[in-house]
Amino acid sequence: MNRWLKPYPSVEQRYGHLLLEERADRDQNLAAELVPYFESAHRDAREHFAAQIGIDLHPDADEDDDDGVALLLYPGCLPPAARRGLFGEVMAGLAAEHYKFVGEHEWSIPIFLFRYHADVEKYLFDLARDSARVRAVFGRFGSDFLGISLSGDGAVARLIVGEAKWRETLNASTVDNLMLGEWKRNRKTGERVRKGGVWFEINRDLDVPHGVRQLQRLLFERDRDGHAAAIVSLDRALALRNPVAIPRTNLILIAGDGAATREPQTALIGWEEIPAEYTSANDLQVVELILDEGVALVDEIYDLLWAED
Repeated sequence: MNRWLKPYPSVEQRYGHLLLEERADRDQNLAAELVPYFESAHRDAREHFAAQIGIDLHPDADEDDDDGVALLLYPGCLPPAARRGLFGEVMAGLAAEHYKFVGEHEWSIPIFLFRYHADVEKYLFDLARDSARVRAVFGRFGSDFLGISLSGDGAVARLIVGEAKWRETLNASTVDNLMLGEWKRNRKTGERVRKGGVWFEINRDLDVPHGVRQLQRLLFERDRDGHAAAIVSLDRALALRNPVAIPRTNLILIAGDGAATREPQTALIGWEEIPAEYTSANDLQVVELILDEGVALVDEIYDLLWAED
């Protein structure tokens, strides 16, 4: 990370901003060095989807149709737009675990929630049975990213819940549309207004979103003993009656190439004070990941995942 990106961090009370700019000379082995983390992030979903589709990932499985199986293996077989979205979500986890965010909590991402991408499951199931069914994939519902900070006894002391967005070129108008929502015409008044956007979604999110239940179930299934205290603390936070609150930090990560006219060290989301559009009481961390030929990097990473297999 340090050889790849140059960080420009700032913290103002409960607001952290981190600008990450790609260094001038990208290491030709960068994608290969990132592969282990990306494989770890996607391993649970890969195994889950393979079972749902009917693909045996065991090395001793029937090899009669190796080429056909390889074409269907998640996540490499997904459409390019879907892979770029996944890249942003994985980078949110990598950034949270590597850099100091607002509050200087120690974040860990025990497992990513990619298996809960229902449209990907349907896409893969259909594609396995009809290779012509290539199409765009809808995004996953709920939070893009979820991590935890553990107390000394292993209970969850704090949540980090995030939105990760990829745009091929990042400029002021693109980020405005992303954060404030696209312009829409009011049918009654004819007035142009913005609808949706990241600020709207993150401000109205539940303190304990649905992803927390998904994370708890995955921890119970994959590492019940290792995360026993975390599972119990999440269960208490999810209770419908008298829930035990867990403090939360919100994370927004935007990734993509900088515009041709962009000056170095220029942020697209203000860093000097917390943005006026943010009305949540939770701490906020913004990460801007500015790349150079990011599409090529994303494609190289996802083409390399499990390539040796």
